[in-house]
Amino acid sequence: MILQFKSGTSEEILLKVEQKLATEGIRSVRSSETHRPILAAVDSVSPTLLQEIFDTTDELERIVTPEGPWKQVDRSFREGPTIVEIGDLKIGEGQPCAIIGGPCSVEGRAPVLEVANEVQAAGAHMLRGGAFKPRTSPYAFQGYGVEGLRQLKDAGEAVGLPVVSEIMDASHLPAFLDVDIDCLQIGARNMQNFTLLKAVGKAGIPVLLKRGLSATVKEWLLAAEYLMAGGCEQIMLCERGIRTFETATRNTLDLTVLPLLRQWTHLPIVVDPAHAAGIANIIPTLARASVAAGADGITVEVHLDPKRARSDGPQALSPGDLKRIVAEARIISALF
Repeated sequence: MILQFKSGTSEEILLKVEQKLATEGIRSVRSSETHRPILAAVDSVSPTLLQEIFDTTDELERIVTPEGPWKQVDRSFREGPTIVEIGDLKIGEGQPCAIIGGPCSVEGRAPVLEVANEVQAAGAHMLRGGAFKPRTSPYAFQGYGVEGLRQLKDAGEAVGLPVVSEIMDASHLPAFLDVDIDCLQIGARNMQNFTLLKAVGKAGIPVLLKRGLSATVKEWLLAAEYLMAGGCEQIMLCERGIRTFETATRNTLDLTVLPLLRQWTHLPIVVDPAHAAGIANIIPTLARASVAAGADGITVEVHLDPKRARSDGPQALSPGDLKRIVAEARIISALF
């Protein structure tokens, strides 16, 4: 349950309610909401106890039942939407649509800097690139690891863009912190890597959490709950398509979840049409649809020569395509 108190409720009252819950063996957590106190009961609370608290606490304004088993990611746990801040970039409801672009994998210092310059010139807001690559085949290019992280970070600093890169294992976290990566991406294959979620949740860095290949919205939001339970509040959900019976595209882009998530959670929503489609020439259309459906951001892959890309070449866009997506996103987001 989510307990929403009136603005100005004293610390003494909040502690009294927390202690009452604790006496019954019920854990609780406070929202960092600054406008009015909000408290989430982590464990189940009996209707009798809730009624007792409500009857004896004049400052308790409303009790909300979350849409699912999550607590802290529920929309009612914040008075307003979460705005993720990455440097000067702000991503979230009410903000301009953020565009993230860059190569699927960092392929060397010179190539990633070339792409970074094009991403910045196109008007995008953040640079992406994989240094650790989860690949279906053990023989495919796996990335340059820590050196790739350094190359990505240097390229971002050279063009004035924050960077996001995928972390695959909790043991890699010190390297990401040492290189000062601005945003950690948890990929679809690791969405339910609970050891990784716990470690990243404690890192204090913004996170882009991709939906699993076959994950339900419930499973996805509970993965985000792991991050928030660990202390991370700067989380973006990323819809990247789910696996269905359809084989015409790489995955099926599920835009129906965008308005649903807007009702259920305060977290920003980013869409990755590249991994959904796997076909470069239909990605701009899917990007337009995503912005119209309410996406707070779009992430796409960009390469100067897609045919020579070491991973995901068929879905890599040209710098010109990226520039078009940036321009169209500005126009569409201004209409809604």
